[in-house]
Amino acid sequence: MILTGRVSGTVSPGRADRRRLAGLAVVSADGLIVVDKPGGMTSHDVVARIRRLARTRRVGHGGTLDPMATGVLVIGVGRATRLLTYVIGAGKSYAATIRLGQATVTDDAEGDVVASTPAGMVTDDAVRAALAALTGEIDQVPSAVSAIKINGERAYKRVRDGESVELPARRVTIAKLDVRAIRRDTPDVVDVDVDVTCSSGTYIRAVARDAGLALGVGGHLTALRRTAVGGFDLAEAATLAQLEERAPEVVNLPLDAAAQRFFPRRDATVEEARTLSHGGPLDPAGIAGPYAVFGPAGGLIAIVSERDGRARAEIVLAPA
Repeated sequence: MILTGRVSGTVSPGRADRRRLAGLAVVSADGLIVVDKPGGMTSHDVVARIRRLARTRRVGHGGTLDPMATGVLVIGVGRATRLLTYVIGAGKSYAATIRLGQATVTDDAEGDVVASTPAGMVTDDAVRAALAALTGEIDQVPSAVSAIKINGERAYKRVRDGESVELPARRVTIAKLDVRAIRRDTPDVVDVDVDVTCSSGTYIRAVARDAGLALGVGGHLTALRRTAVGGFDLAEAATLAQLEERAPEVVNLPLDAAAQRFFPRRDATVEEARTLSHGGPLDPAGIAGPYAVFGPAGGLIAIVSERDGRARAEIVLAPA
């Protein structure tokens, strides 16, 4: 917690409190926050809320969740925003529900239904086979209504402007796609609850769409909850209401602890710490990178990778 400003003079208690609040800027510490994002908010909405709670503009998120989706959204505050590039690239896990028998323009429940085909005759075995075919390394075409940029403009904006958008396929890895339940509660549709573990850049909406296409009945996503990002999961996630209660001290994983959770660790000598903090290279340690280097006092200095026989900083995080 950083305190800036001061209060002086003799004033009434009420005015003193107002002066204190105006003159003191209590700012949250650098670090990560694992948020349990509610439905109906964009990831940017959550960032804006955290900026207010943490009383700093230096806030970012580690991987977009659609407004419909809930669950783990990793937020970086202060210097920890520089770790978010690694969080974005981490593997992710989801609990989702796929509805077979209806296709939508967005491949999820937020879009209008564009085709309906009765799915009641689709067998459980066929459902499982269609999903099994979507596991492993696959070439996946992202949903047209996505945040991917085409010539500098978001794909979803082009679709909303009436354009027909075709995005190129991307290689993604779906390590796990387990069927938890197949439900036939509504006539002509089949709802399939699944658990998914996948690489960064995988669209679960596209999994629903492609399963529906393979079965000839169409499909879309009706529920999505992200249960983990890298090593961060729902067990340590805080709701926005909980963060409101403890503001501005909203960081639950300080910078040093966050780096230690996410990366292999290397401890530097005094001389190595000095060199690295000024951007200089170190001798290699034979650690598969990237990894975090800590100084003799225990503070994080940099995230480092070894190449060409040297250990070089990707980002320097030691305070200036």
